[in-house]
Amino acid sequence: MLGLETSCDETSAAVLDYTPDAPPILRSLVILSQDIHAVFGGVVPELASRAHLEAVGPVVKRALADAGTSLDDIEGVAVTAGPGLVGALLVGLMYGKTLAWSRRLPFIGVNHLEGHIFAPALEDPALEPPFVALLVSGGHTLLLDVADWGRYRLVGRTLDDAAGEAFDKVAKLLGLAYPGGPAIERLSARGQAGQFTLPRPMLGELRGGGPNQYNFSFSGLKTAVRRAVQQSDDLERDRAGIARAFQDAAVDVLTTKTAHLVEALGYRTAIIGGGVACNAALAAALRDKLAGVARVSVASARLNTDNAAMIAAAGAWRLARGERSTPSLEPRDDLPIPGLSDGAAHP
Repeated sequence: MLGLETSCDETSAAVLDYTPDAPPILRSLVILSQDIHAVFGGVVPELASRAHLEAVGPVVKRALADAGTSLDDIEGVAVTAGPGLVGALLVGLMYGKTLAWSRRLPFIGVNHLEGHIFAPALEDPALEPPFVALLVSGGHTLLLDVADWGRYRLVGRTLDDAAGEAFDKVAKLLGLAYPGGPAIERLSARGQAGQFTLPRPMLGELRGGGPNQYNFSFSGLKTAVRRAVQQSDDLERDRAGIARAFQDAAVDVLTTKTAHLVEALGYRTAIIGGGVACNAALAAALRDKLAGVARVSVASARLNTDNAAMIAAAGAWRLARGERSTPSLEPRDDLPIPGLSDGAAHP
C-alpha cells in the first residue's frame, strides 16, 4: 500500500504491508516539513501548495527506496482527500489519482481525521475498538466514541479554537516561535505549577450533563493568558509560569472530559491522536486519570504529526472492504469522517 499526505505543510509518503485481520507493517515513512512557514508565524496556503508540487515526486521515490520496493509491488494507493488546505490537498490527490490510473491500481481517498484514529494501531497491535478517541490538532478537537473501525459517534467538539490553534496563539502572546505546541511544552517544563491560575473552560459542564458536557472551548483561556501577559511587569520572569498555567489548564480540560467519557461508556481503552498528542504532559495526565480503569494508546510523535503512514493504514482497511474512490474525487476542506454520527448530548 502506498500512502500520500499533503493536507497542510508536510509532504509525506509511506509504504505499508496490510493483510486483513493482521497488524499492519510499516515498511517506510518519509515526512518533509516546510520550515518556511515559521517566518510568517503560520502556514501560508499558497507556499504550502507550491512546496508540495516540488516535493511529492521525490518523497514518493524515497519512500519506495526506503521500503526496498518499487511501484511494481504496490497494490493500492491511498491519499488524503480532506479536511485540510484545498490547494495542498489537490497536489497529493492529483498525484495519487494519476499514479493509480497509470498503474491500474485501486485508489481510495482518505479522511485525514480517520487517519489519526488508525495511527496508534501502527505501533499497538493489540489496539481494537471499542475505545474513546481524543483527536487534538491545530485544526480540530474532537471526542469520539469508536464502537468499531469505521463506526464513529461524535460526543464532543471545540466550540471555537482547536486545541493546537490555542497553543499557537498563546505561544505568539508569549513571544515564542511557531509552531507553538512544542515551544510551550519546553517552556512549561521550567514553569512553577500554581504560580498563575487560569480558568478551566466548560469543565463545570460535566456536572450539569447538558449539551456541552463533553464540548470544549479555548477562546476564554486564550483571553486569560492575554490578560496575564498584559498584567505582568516582568514577562521574562513570568513567561514560563504563564506557559505552565496555560498548558496545565488545557490538559486538565481535555483529559478530564475524556476520562469521564471512558468511564461513562465502560470502555477499557482510550487513544489520543493528532499533533497535540505529541505533548507528553497530555498523555501522562490521561494515563494518570485512567489508572486502573483503562489503558491509553498514543502513537509516537512521528505518527501523530501529519503523516502518510496513518493514511495508508486507514486506506488499506477501506480498500480491503471493497471500497474505491472514482477519478472524479475532489478535495474538501470540510470532508466529514465516514461513518460518523452525531450524538454529542447522549454519551
